Amino acid sequence: MSITERVAYLKGLMEGMKVDAASDTGKLLAVMADILEDIALEIDDINENALDLAEEIDQLSDDLGDVEDFLDELCEDDDDECCCCDDDDCCCDDDGEPLFFEIKCPTCGGEFTVDEDVIALDSIKCPKCGETLEFDFDEDDEDGCCCGHDHE
Repeated sequence: MSITERVAYLKGLMEGMKVDAASDTGKLLAVMADILEDIALEIDDINENALDLAEEIDQLSDDLGDVEDFLDELCEDDDDECCCCDDDDCCCDDDGEPLFFEIKCPTCGGEFTVDEDVIALDSIKCPKCGETLEFDFDEDDEDGCCCGHDHE
């Protein structure tokens, strides 16, 4: 039995008991029954809204799952393009392998490869000419890519 039905039952009992609505006790019981009825109706409204919200949340969750599946499919394309920045040389790496970067020394033009740990040092010496090369790499920089990687 719902709260609304229980309040209606209570009001029916009061009528069946022929409670004198003019007496102090009758007035008190009548006001209390009206308050209980208002509370029961509010609770019914809240429950109905909660059910509606739950259905909307389920639908949003399903939609989000569809978006995640779509993005996963993009990342699994055979053409090895980055799913988030359309960059063939993207540094995104989902398989846990170290990332490598091609570096060109502006002084001697020498090219060499370094891994992400070397980039994190902020500067190194060129192995060909000894010139100090500085890297301006900020891991918190999310410009231009939804995955938070710097694709320079």
